[in-house]
Amino acid sequence: MGRTWLRTIAAETGAELVGLVDLNLDTAHEALAEVGSEGVAVGTSVAEIARETGADAVIDVTVPVAHQAVNREALAAGLPVLCEKPAAPTIADALRQAATAAVHGELLMISQSRRYFAALDALRDEVATLGRLGSVVVEFYKAPRFGGFREEMEHVLLVDMAIHQFDAARAVIGSDPVAVYCEEHNPAWSWYDGAASAHAVFEFAGGERLVYTGSWCAPGEETAWNGRWRVSGERGTALWDGDATVTAHRPEAASETWTIAPGARQEIAGSLTEFLACLRSGETPSTAALPNVHSLAMVEAAVRSSETGARVRIPDVLASALAAAIAVEEDPSVRAELERWG
Repeated sequence: MGRTWLRTIAAETGAELVGLVDLNLDTAHEALAEVGSEGVAVGTSVAEIARETGADAVIDVTVPVAHQAVNREALAAGLPVLCEKPAAPTIADALRQAATAAVHGELLMISQSRRYFAALDALRDEVATLGRLGSVVVEFYKAPRFGGFREEMEHVLLVDMAIHQFDAARAVIGSDPVAVYCEEHNPAWSWYDGAASAHAVFEFAGGERLVYTGSWCAPGEETAWNGRWRVSGERGTALWDGDATVTAHRPEAASETWTIAPGARQEIAGSLTEFLACLRSGETPSTAALPNVHSLAMVEAAVRSSETGARVRIPDVLASALAAAIAVEEDPSVRAELERWG
């Protein structure tokens, strides 16, 4: 992902790469050589490289467990941060980072790259005409053989992939979830150690339901990486194939189908574009750190439901995470911000 981000920054006319930070300096130099970047400062400290180069912002592409340290160092140095998803391994750590951003008055944005598709924008436009929503159904069926850590994860589909569809559903529905019931299982032929299939029903604040069903060991007739979507509203139904096709069905009217050309700035390029635009305008991005906690909470609540066999209230999950964040936070100003949220 680091190399992918380097290429994305190189293609962005509104940004310039001035520094690269890595614990392994040889890896950093190799990556820069691969993408043809020259004159870029290299080091092991975000704050030091930022001071040396006069950087205006940081993109954090480290592993999730490192986000807490890297993001807080950058924010304390007065630098806004665009951070790869997930914000942190736990909701408590994500809240601590969001509170740090608030204390320092800097932007912390989470790169939920699968929000940035021209066809998803078209789906949202169509959904806006359907009136009150009843349900959103997302089917996700793929059969990737990654090898490595994913095939050893305990809740591999929910933790590593489903957050993309959960976060996009928040954007489509326009509100946040309040409860979930989820079941996981691992088919007998699965090449994953943990549960590679999951089925969840989320209740949203306005009574809408998100029904998610998916598997990472489903060979044959696979869906797009965004899944396959059906949105049902009082005035009709909208479909998205997860790729480029959106269809609208309305009572007593012919169905309409659109093939949407890919946008110029999709996935992480779209995330970078919104980040830069918000830095220049002062507006809040759609995936700022604090509201993005709700997407992470959907994953944690679904896992908890699967483990307990019970319906889980998401406000309870958030409340317990906030209490945990307050209990471990050592910075008095950040802890005070967390307590204010409580």
